[in-house]
Amino acid sequence: MKKSKPMKHCIILGTRPEIIKMSSLIRELQDNGEDFIIIHSNQHYSKEMDAVFFEELELPKPKYNLNIGSGLHGAQTAKIIQGVEEILVDEKPDVVYVQGDTNTVLGGALAAAKLGIKVAHIEAGLRSYDRNMPEEINRIMTDHISDFLFSPTEAAAKILKSEGIDESKIFVVGNTIVDAVSQNIDIAKAKVDILNKLNIKEKEYFLLTLHRPGNVDDEEVFRGIIAGLESVYKKFGFQIIFPIHPRTKNQMEKFGIELPQGIDIIEPIGFLEMLQLEQGAKLILTDSGGIQEEACILKIPCVTIRENTERPETVDVGANILAGVSGDGIINSVKMMISIDTNWSNPLGDGNSAKSIIKKIR
Repeated sequence: MKKSKPMKHCIILGTRPEIIKMSSLIRELQDNGEDFIIIHSNQHYSKEMDAVFFEELELPKPKYNLNIGSGLHGAQTAKIIQGVEEILVDEKPDVVYVQGDTNTVLGGALAAAKLGIKVAHIEAGLRSYDRNMPEEINRIMTDHISDFLFSPTEAAAKILKSEGIDESKIFVVGNTIVDAVSQNIDIAKAKVDILNKLNIKEKEYFLLTLHRPGNVDDEEVFRGIIAGLESVYKKFGFQIIFPIHPRTKNQMEKFGIELPQGIDIIEPIGFLEMLQLEQGAKLILTDSGGIQEEACILKIPCVTIRENTERPETVDVGANILAGVSGDGIINSVKMMISIDTNWSNPLGDGNSAKSIIKKIR
């Protein structure tokens, strides 16, 4: 009897969150001795924002780097499609994996779909219902051209079904961020000690991340958020640790914004140090989708500086609250979350998402 041809897998990623969330899938493929390649668009292109993550998570380096960098959405996505297509024609994988909602996700999925290669979308079915977010456009389009839609929750799967996507393509597998957190929290303890490095103590600081265009590209909104954070420091007295995103730093310089007392900038850090900072924080303030999830998993109260979220499960279990972007909204949300009971149930999965994904693909 003729043996079936071994399956060839291709992972396409381009940003820090994608590297983190794909890490357990890469490890699963490695452990199973699977034939796979990694294509990195380099949408995040600084060492601090991507290369360091492959090193500290002990992942194989990408076979291909497209060196796309930043740019307007159309130009960036077009370059990704062109670069990925040329590689896929040569490599001929059976399935392409993309994760999330970036331009890399849409560009990679479009390139594969047009070549007739199966597309697996990890974290399918998330919706903010805000078409002003480029990520919303990316995730909707990617979902509707994918062959395998791996949803983190039943709620996300329900959204896909309501949009007319064939139920046979949809699989609820949990979120790979649970895999990543559970696999790396002990590694973090052994490898890094960020609290000692910053001379801060557990549960005696707030952690802040801020990078979304809607928050930092509009000067009035940005200044309003900073004023709200200043009020938070004056009210509660907790030092606010702020690992600054390059985009946010550029916008601060452009607008001439100076941070008030109590908000302490640090340079971008790796995933292991970020996990430690999150786990040690009294409370997290963020506009990041991934950090909303990580806070929920680590049982740290989260205040989301946005009007909406594509992670409603974190709000539903009481781990997260939408503050909006006004100063009053931010400080009132901190008041509500600072002393809550953190004994919520994790709605995002059991840490075996990568195993479930590969099993379904098989």
